[in-house]
Amino acid sequence: MTQSAQTLTLVKDPERLETRLAEIPPEPGVYFMRDQSDRIIYIGKSRKLRSRVRSYFRDGYNKTERIATMVKQVAEIEFIVTDTEAEALALEANLIKQHQPYFNVLLKDDKKYPYVCITWSEDYPRIFITRKRQLGQEKDKFYGPYTDSGLLREILRICKRIFTLRQRPQPLFKDRPCLNYDMGRCPGVCQQLISSEEYRKTVQKVAMVFQGRTQELIDILTQQMQQAAQALNFESAARIRDQISGLKSLTADQKVSLPDDTVSRDAIALASDEKLAHIQLFQIRAGQLVGRLAFVADAHAEPGAILQRVLEEHYQTADSVEIPTEILVQHELPDGEILADVLTGRKGRKVTILAPQRQTKAELIEMVERNAQYELQRMQKLGDRNHQAMQDLAAILDLPDLPHRIEGYDISHIQGANAVASQVVFVDGLPAKQHYRHYKIKNPTVTAGHSDDFASLAEVIQRRFRKYLEDPQLTRVGNSDWPDLVMIDGGKGQLSSVVAILQEINLLEDLRVVSLAKRREEIFLPGESQSLETNAEQPGIQLLRRLRDEAHRFAVSFHRQQRSEKMRRSRLDEIPGLGHYRQKQLLGHFRSVDYIRQATPAQISEVPGIGPRLAQEIYDYFHPS
Repeated sequence: MTQSAQTLTLVKDPERLETRLAEIPPEPGVYFMRDQSDRIIYIGKSRKLRSRVRSYFRDGYNKTERIATMVKQVAEIEFIVTDTEAEALALEANLIKQHQPYFNVLLKDDKKYPYVCITWSEDYPRIFITRKRQLGQEKDKFYGPYTDSGLLREILRICKRIFTLRQRPQPLFKDRPCLNYDMGRCPGVCQQLISSEEYRKTVQKVAMVFQGRTQELIDILTQQMQQAAQALNFESAARIRDQISGLKSLTADQKVSLPDDTVSRDAIALASDEKLAHIQLFQIRAGQLVGRLAFVADAHAEPGAILQRVLEEHYQTADSVEIPTEILVQHELPDGEILADVLTGRKGRKVTILAPQRQTKAELIEMVERNAQYELQRMQKLGDRNHQAMQDLAAILDLPDLPHRIEGYDISHIQGANAVASQVVFVDGLPAKQHYRHYKIKNPTVTAGHSDDFASLAEVIQRRFRKYLEDPQLTRVGNSDWPDLVMIDGGKGQLSSVVAILQEINLLEDLRVVSLAKRREEIFLPGESQSLETNAEQPGIQLLRRLRDEAHRFAVSFHRQQRSEKMRRSRLDEIPGLGHYRQKQLLGHFRSVDYIRQATPAQISEVPGIGPRLAQEIYDYFHPS
C-alpha cells in the first residue's frame, strides 16, 4: 500500500477513488473495504460489482449512518470475481465468518435477548446463558437470540436435571467433588472422574435441544432404552426413561397446527417503523414450536432484503442439521433462489424458500408478524420513554441538543481502603455496558484510614480525558467517545473538584458536567451555590437517578472484588520471599488460603515458581513449631 493510501481515505482522494472504481468489473463477486490500517472493515457481494461499489460513493445514495461512517474510513477496495451469484453468496459468508468485519453487523447488539453458548473449544464444554455473542474461540457455538429469557433459563435448568452435567462454573473443592456428584447430578468434571470424550457425548445431546432436534433426540434415547432393557440393564433403562419424560415436558404445550408435521420449518416475519425493524423467527420441528428467535435491524432497506440478510447471518454459523427443509418468509427475497441453492448444498437435501399467500402457512406467517409487531410496540414505548427523559433533561440543564451519551462517575471505599471508581455510560437512555470502565485510585494520599473523594474524582476525570489533553486536535464533535453530559455522584464539593481539574486541562468549556446529590436528588451546576429547582419524579431526574444508581452499583461491586482479593492475599503477604506473582500462582492452584494451609511441602512445591525451599517456608509459616 502506498504512503498516500495510508494517509488519505478514498473520499478525500477523488482521483484515486475514480481509478479504483474503474478497475472493478461488472461481474458477480465479493468486494472488500479496507481502512487506513489495512484492516478489512466491510465485506459485501453483488451480481454487478462495479455498480454496487460505486453506489457507496454516490452523493444521492441513501446511506444509513452506519454505512456513511464506514465509507469515510475506506482507504482501499479489493474484489474477488466469481462465476455465479451463488458462489459469491457462499464466499461472502465464509469471508465474513473468517474476518468478522466491524461494519458487517446488520443486526443491532440488543442486550435484552440472550444466547446459549456451548464452549466446544474446551475439553469439558460449559453451557451458559449470555447476552454477548462474541466468538472467543472459533469452535464455541451460540444458539439464539431467544425472546423469552425466563423460558430459556427454565429449559437449561431442566436439561441440567435430565442430563448429568457440571453444575458449577468453578470447583468447590480442590481434591474432591462436591455434593452434586454424590447426588448423581454431576459426573465429577472437576476431578476428571469422567473422560472428556464421554462428557462431550452428553453435551451433544443437550445441544440437540437447542438445535430444535428434541424429537430426534427422543427417538435416539428410546432406542437406547429398549436396548438397555433387552440387555437386562434396567437401571440404565429407567434413567433413559426419565430423560425421555423430561424432554417431552419441554414441548408438551408447544404444538403448532400445520399439515405435514414431519417437515422441519422456519417461519420469519418483521414489523418496522421508520428507524427499526423487529424480526421474529419461529423454529418449528415435527409440528412443534421449539424456538422463537428475535433480531433487531436498521429499517433502511426493503423488507425482503432485510429478511434475506437476517437469514444469511442466522444460517451462517448454523450446523447443517439445524437448517430446515422449508423456510416460510413474509416477503419475497431478492435473492431467494440463490440462498436456497446455498442452503441446499450445505444441508445435502432440498431446501425450499417460499412466501405463502393463503391457507395455514400464510396464517403461520401472520402469527409471526403479530408477535413481531407486539415486540416493536414495546420497544417503541421504551424508546419514547427514554426520548422523553432526554428531552426533559436537556430542558432542565438548558442543553443545546439531546444528551445521547451520558457518563456517570462514583467512588467506593471503606475509610479509604481499596478505593476504586466507576465510569458507566448510558446511550440514548439505555446502559451501554461495553463502554463501562473501573479505576483503581492511585493517589498516594488515599490510604486506609484517610479517604479523599474529591481527589479521587479529580484523578479519575483526568485519566478519562487525558487523551484529549495530549492530542488537542482529537475530534470531539461527532466523536462517539465524547460525552454530551458528565454526571458526578455527590454534591457541590465533588463537583468543584471535577471542575477544577477540567479547568486545569482546558476542557471545562467543551464538557458539560453536573452533580446529583443523594439526599434530596438535587442537581448542582458549576459555579452555582444553589441547586436547580426540580421535581424528583421528572423523567429527566429519573434518568439521572438510574445512571447514578448504576454507577454506584458498578463501583461497589468492583470495590468488593478488590477487597476480597486483598483479604485472600493478606496472610500470604506476611511470608518473606513470596511476591505478588507467586501468590497468584498459589491461589490459582489451591483456590484458597485454607487449602494452602492444609497442603504438604511436596504439594506446595508442585506449583510453578515455588521451589522446595520456599515451599518449606510457606509450610512452616502456617505450622509454627
